[in-house]
Amino acid sequence: MLDQNLYSCFQDRRPADPGALFLRGDRRSLAYGDLDTETGRYAAALTACGVNPGDRVVVQVGKSVEFVLLYLACLRTGAVFVPLNPAYTRAELAYFLGDASPRVLVCDPAAAAAHDLPALAAETGVAHCLTLGTEGGGSLPEAAAALPPATGVVSRGRDDLAAILYTSGTTGRSKGAMITHGNLISNGLVLHEYWGWVPGDVLLHALPVFHVHGLFVALHCALLNGSEVIFLDAFDPARLVAELPGASVLMGVPTFYVRLLDTPGFDRSVSDGVRLFISGSAPLLPETFAQFAALTGQPILERYGMTEAGMITSNPYNGNRIAG
Repeated sequence: MLDQNLYSCFQDRRPADPGALFLRGDRRSLAYGDLDTETGRYAAALTACGVNPGDRVVVQVGKSVEFVLLYLACLRTGAVFVPLNPAYTRAELAYFLGDASPRVLVCDPAAAAAHDLPALAAETGVAHCLTLGTEGGGSLPEAAAALPPATGVVSRGRDDLAAILYTSGTTGRSKGAMITHGNLISNGLVLHEYWGWVPGDVLLHALPVFHVHGLFVALHCALLNGSEVIFLDAFDPARLVAELPGASVLMGVPTFYVRLLDTPGFDRSVSDGVRLFISGSAPLLPETFAQFAALTGQPILERYGMTEAGMITSNPYNGNRIAG
């Protein structure tokens, strides 16, 4: 069986220069050449908790470089990554833990203390509760730092699970969408080609990372291209304006573009270097589409997807684009 682990696919497409930046974060940066060692330490910490291929790892933490390292470590070890919205309550988390039956829960240190999440983990049969804060602290990074990095990548077939993402639950209780390595490789490679990714592209990332858009669509395209990612902690329109001159791709939701249009200093001079503005997760109003195109000279590219399927359809990269 040929290895279909998504992490191996990322490895094969890294830049030749190990010093090339992957993530340029507000607090720390991460080079492509350091990925195997850094993710190897997190993989070793998961293995020390008894995580085997196919075991679920539920993650309810904020956005950070360490979040990305943990995700990639789960891929490496063959574990199933289960990200959750940090805003979910204790009662909601109890449902997800009972449904997913994870081996490990990774949560924010403050939330763990405030809501006694280690006790909740024990009540729901979760063997280990670890913590990871947005500033990089917590019991998980501490454990990882004390361990030698794991080597190698666990071989996976295309039908082996890589992640479970829970739907929004608009028609009932949230359901876990089971997403395989093959699903993610196929979707990522198609988007990489269709949206015309080229060497030297830089992604400006201001999305959350607990759902398809910020985690799979945005980061996977960058990893498959060996691109640098300007990795902002959160959406801030003034920061976007400041960082746009150094980027060539921006992925956002309609609110991003509405707020940008109202932000002082946002005009064609700061967006000239951006070759692609992408919008998704909700319909873009035609008036926003028209105003943005008039101001920047670029029509926003809208695409449509679902938690269960990733991206399903997209406006053309070359050709007329339609709003909404």
